[in-house]
Amino acid sequence: MIQVGIRGVKSAKVTEEYTAEHLLSGLLPVFATPALVALMEYTCSDSVQPELESGFGTVGSFINCKHLSPSPIGSTITCESELIEVDKRRLVFKVRACDDFGEIGSGVHERFIIDNARFMGKVSEKARALEQKGDQSCEQNCGGDGC
Repeated sequence: MIQVGIRGVKSAKVTEEYTAEHLLSGLLPVFATPALVALMEYTCSDSVQPELESGFGTVGSFINCKHLSPSPIGSTITCESELIEVDKRRLVFKVRACDDFGEIGSGVHERFIIDNARFMGKVSEKARALEQKGDQSCEQNCGGDGC
């Protein structure tokens, strides 16, 4: 059973593949915000996975984070998470990331517990519908809501 207080820690070395210029989130060779978000999600997800029943996982549904400081190639980024709320299938984590010089980011991340097979069944339905549908504009797909 998943309970508040579960902690996770993950580290990653900043390589070119994790830079803003490589991930198209900026022009500089520094640790990219999308890479920070991915590390935060991974840390949270991995921390609770051992507590889940076989065939279940989690998916991210929300993240609110600040990327406070740049990290150069060669830095080691360490992310720490703590599960701070459990509401049925909804899990809320506090996350913090540091490089070799101090804190570079922090935030709150929300994940939902899912049945992997059921979830992938929904994905397969969408994939089949996509094959039948062909290319359409954003307006056709979302009703013109400015997505």
